[in-house]
Amino acid sequence: MLRIAFAFSATLAMFACFNSQAHAAQCGSSSAGYATWKQEFAGEARAKGISAPTIQALMATNYAQSTINADRGQRSFSLSLDQFLAKRGATTIVAKGRQLKQSQGALFASIQQRYGVPPGPLLAIWGMETGFGSQRGNQNMLASIATLAYDCRRSAYFTEHLYAALQLIDRGALSPSQRGSMHGEVGQTQFMPKAILAYGTGNLENAANALTSTANFLKAHGWRAGAGYQPGEPNFAAIQAWNAAGVYQKAIALMGRQIDGGE
Repeated sequence: MLRIAFAFSATLAMFACFNSQAHAAQCGSSSAGYATWKQEFAGEARAKGISAPTIQALMATNYAQSTINADRGQRSFSLSLDQFLAKRGATTIVAKGRQLKQSQGALFASIQQRYGVPPGPLLAIWGMETGFGSQRGNQNMLASIATLAYDCRRSAYFTEHLYAALQLIDRGALSPSQRGSMHGEVGQTQFMPKAILAYGTGNLENAANALTSTANFLKAHGWRAGAGYQPGEPNFAAIQAWNAAGVYQKAIALMGRQIDGGE
């Protein structure tokens, strides 16, 4: 009797899972199914409480082919560390970072006192992500993230970010016309929508807010005041949480150390 009951329960669970998948918006690998996907996703978003104007903004987005091309062509993360540093202009980032550390000393002292994060890694991230705010991207954030949520390659990951983006638009924290980079990153240090919800401390187009938010992110991922942040040291794990690419993580640690006064 127990076996029969278990089998029946398992069958119900499998049916429920199948039924849930059958009604989920179906991902795709080309622009052909994007319009249909938007219609399906809009129904799901409406059921989760996303407002009609925000859903309308989603429906107005176009398939972002440039985002898909960029997502398929991330070759720089396969470079050696020296090659990566040269490609990203590490010497320039370190020099500019040292200048900003001096000219914005009060800001960085305040951030370090509150979050325990020294200027070096924050400036390295800022320089690496946007050239200290000079290159924040000119893609429609909502279209980029919606396209990646539709795309089957990493649909589940970007669907979470899409819901976060829709919530931020509903709250007025982001505009439907917000511009960002190819994967939907926005602001001076390039936050994704879920990270904005969790760690954002204000308008991320403002440098001070973006740097404070970045320190908040690192602290939330285990940053300990006074501990080292090179590979093998306690705070390197927080840098790893910022970006999954090993060569990027090492570059941030190395440039941060040089900005903070090490060699």
